[in-house]
Amino acid sequence: MSDLSHLNEVATPLAERAREGDAAAFEELVRECHQQIHRWALVQTGDPDDAEDVTQDVLIRLHKGVRQFRATSRFTTWLFQITRNTAVELHRRRRTRERLAARIRMTHDTDSESPRQPDHVAGEHGIADVVREFLTELPQRQREVFNLVDLQDATSIEVSEMLNMKPVTVRANLFRARRALRARILERHPALAEEYRS
Repeated sequence: MSDLSHLNEVATPLAERAREGDAAAFEELVRECHQQIHRWALVQTGDPDDAEDVTQDVLIRLHKGVRQFRATSRFTTWLFQITRNTAVELHRRRRTRERLAARIRMTHDTDSESPRQPDHVAGEHGIADVVREFLTELPQRQREVFNLVDLQDATSIEVSEMLNMKPVTVRANLFRARRALRARILERHPALAEEYRS
């Protein structure tokens, strides 16, 4: 059983009880979901601080919106959509801040960016860190599919429901994501290429 299937089994009855006003059930629901929400948020944003902001916003929305949950759909599908929408909103705000920061840098005519660390630094952190770095460079669909399937062991059917796409499209995006990651690892960190298996 995948982590998502397990979460569905545990969270669905808790959500139903919370929907009826059971405060203890909601608190337990938050404990069960918090780590998964944060994991999704980190994939969506690529930034730990932003992921924490998204997680807190999702928990607030969960509190307000749990009454709207209906067990006719998977709880994780419903929760994933809330997390995704929250991350999209934060991303818009983040881009606005980045544009403002860029204007400020141009105004002060500063160029203090430091060069990228040499390749050997990647070896210190291992292949997992390299994969996470490259994951942020993928198109959103590929990033989501790769995270859910390869990092969270979700099935194609589960992912197709969560992302509202056909299983064959899930597999196609997964293939492209794996190929892109492998190519980038080969290009930038050849020594690590043998450690990564798709």
